[in-house]
Amino acid sequence: MFGVFDRWYKRKFSDPNAMMLLLLIIISTVVLLVWGGILMPVIVAAIIAYLLDWPVTRLNRRGMNRTLATALTLVVFILVSILLLVGLVPVISKQSVNLAQELPLIWDSGQRWLTSLPEKYPDLIQVDYIKNTMDSVNEHLVDLGQQVISVSVSSIGNLAALLIYMILVPLMVFFMLKDKQIFLQSISNILPKERRLITQVGEEMNLQIANYIRGKVIEIIIVGGVSSAAFAFMDLRYSLLLGVLVGFSVLIPYIGAAVVTIPVAIVALFQFGLSSEFGYLMLVYAIIQALDGNLLVPVLFSEAVSLHPLYIIIAVLVFGGMWGFWGVFFAIPLATLVKAVITAWSTPVPEQVDEETPLA
Repeated sequence: MFGVFDRWYKRKFSDPNAMMLLLLIIISTVVLLVWGGILMPVIVAAIIAYLLDWPVTRLNRRGMNRTLATALTLVVFILVSILLLVGLVPVISKQSVNLAQELPLIWDSGQRWLTSLPEKYPDLIQVDYIKNTMDSVNEHLVDLGQQVISVSVSSIGNLAALLIYMILVPLMVFFMLKDKQIFLQSISNILPKERRLITQVGEEMNLQIANYIRGKVIEIIIVGGVSSAAFAFMDLRYSLLLGVLVGFSVLIPYIGAAVVTIPVAIVALFQFGLSSEFGYLMLVYAIIQALDGNLLVPVLFSEAVSLHPLYIIIAVLVFGGMWGFWGVFFAIPLATLVKAVITAWSTPVPEQVDEETPLA
């Protein structure tokens, strides 16, 4: 047994490059676990800078000074973000408030429907079971409301920190983009010389994540826009709010679509009842989901992340359990990182060329 483990260890970790890659992963994980909260503004700034590096690089290659290209790109990004916040957030917030106000009515309607089931199906459903279920749900709803209120009150204290981040993050993004080569050279000087596998993983991650982010942004815009337009055309209430939820649900494959179906079905059922309008709307929603999964995703991600659905679900569960919302949000890139590391470790060690032997 120990002989098998020893041979496996020598095959995978006899290369110094593999040991340096393992050491870098351990150090990075410890830093994120210990100082992740403190470094969160830096991490957010690095992610934004990574996303904005593509237009800055293109403008720089066309002859524009990198400082000017960085300033122009950052200003456009901030203006677009402000326009989206001013144009979409108020409407979404208003629809969210209205929906929250109608939730008691929706729940009362659901309770009346549930209490009518024993009369319609006395042999299948018992009255006591329905009453116990509703009492349990009501207790959980009260607890959930108290948790939401407590979170809202505690979040007021973070308002000052949020205002500081709104100033610090754009400044860090600007300097990260403007002085990109300086920071890359500094990182290169810190890394060990035995970094063949580190470079291989970095290059693969750069290609995969760039394709993933580009494809996800396009998918969110298309799915969210089409869903909002379809809901509005079919006169569904809160069409923009539900359409935005459907759009962002694509960030979590399979699980997101299943979760966001619940509010869409509840709102449609409360508005239309068990009618033909409800059936048509759910049919349109199912067509949108089918086109997204079978047409849009293969087109957008043909060159991007190629992970089995089982691995994606496991990644969502594992990283979501470790880091909550952000773990779910970055589950696929993190799973891609794991795949790149495994691929790098599985790569045969290249033969070293003797420097004293002349090349043919």
